[in-house]
Amino acid sequence: MSLKSEKVPSSAAFDDIAAALSNDADKKDAVKKGGAVFAFTIKNNVGDSESWHIDLKKTGAVGKGTAPEGGKADVTLLLSDNDFAKLVAGKENAQKLFISGKLKVKGDVMKATKMEPILKKAQQKQKASAKL
Repeated sequence: MSLKSEKVPSSAAFDDIAAALSNDADKKDAVKKGGAVFAFTIKNNVGDSESWHIDLKKTGAVGKGTAPEGGKADVTLLLSDNDFAKLVAGKENAQKLFISGKLKVKGDVMKATKMEPILKKAQQKQKASAKL
């Protein structure tokens, strides 16, 4: 089942992130490094927002909504569809987006830095599928 939303084109990246976490070794590694539930609230260019989460606390699962059922996100990242697309493509970095006010972080800001390795895996997945 795809996590992509037609309203938020960059959300296709969540399918890439889920694919990057599809085997047990990758999931265990990501959970060990991440140690948190990350939520993403992404706003499209007409102002609609949708949310996804990546559970790197327990399961290594990716899903829609701000947290796994019955859970709560440790970190919520709020940004535009365009900026999320650039972040996942490696054309922008989270620190620059944060400093410029384009990325807002709620919750444990230090844990937000643990997201980078997972985004790198998604970038590798995107590059691999682009070559096919």
